[in-house]
Amino acid sequence: MSEKERYSDAELEEFRKLINDKIAAAQELYDELVEAINNSHGNGTGDTSPTFKALEEAADVNEREANARLAERQRQFISHLRGALTRIENKTYGVCRVCGTLIPKERLRAVPHATLCVNEKINRK
Repeated sequence: MSEKERYSDAELEEFRKLINDKIAAAQELYDELVEAINNSHGNGTGDTSPTFKALEEAADVNEREANARLAERQRQFISHLRGALTRIENKTYGVCRVCGTLIPKERLRAVPHATLCVNEKINRK
């Protein structure tokens, strides 16, 4: 019996659903982070003393910068997930881009945008 070269259409559909669910959750978090960065809640420091206002503004800047970093990570994650959907359409999803072996389902369920099998991932470190 030869090894499988790619996942079946039914298996690809299972992964498509998983990835679409992850994209929806990641997009929701991304939207919340962007909203926090833009401070659309309007929680200002207009009614506080000047000293406290400076400290609060510094904390706000730090929080916005942290949210911006998190938002960028989410944006990249969403982009990687969308790339995985493209690989599903091309029927190349789950195939290691280096050695061409099939990436185990367990790895793809944990990291659905993976493009390397565990051996190649370890070799790259």
